[in-house]
Amino acid sequence: MARSFKNLLVWQRGMALAEGVYGLAKTFPRHEQYGLCDQMRRAAVSVPSNIAEGCGRGTDRDWAHFLGQALGSLCELETQLELAVRLGYAKADALLPLQGIAQETGKMLVALIRKFGGKQASGVRGAGESVRE
Repeated sequence: MARSFKNLLVWQRGMALAEGVYGLAKTFPRHEQYGLCDQMRRAAVSVPSNIAEGCGRGTDRDWAHFLGQALGSLCELETQLELAVRLGYAKADALLPLQGIAQETGKMLVALIRKFGGKQASGVRGAGESVRE
């Protein structure tokens, strides 16, 4: 029987993040609804979707792979949120709650990837972690 993804805190945080992004996207200019907004919504939905799909897979290796996909989507979303601020579509302080959820989700994803991915995931960095050591 597959693990229950709905009980996972990381999935719940991913869902909260996606809901927040959909709410934010409603405030963007109409001309951005099929541009940056669409990309942000897709990346946000991809986070909990990949967590759920990986959870339903049969092996820890598959699980780690989909967690990695979720982490990649999360990093993509964080970039898009930053771009939204730079383009003047959102205020930086208004994004703080979403950025906090994103960082928390990233840390959880990295921990799970390391747990289920073994040594292959030892070089994985989470959202908000420095690339330089």
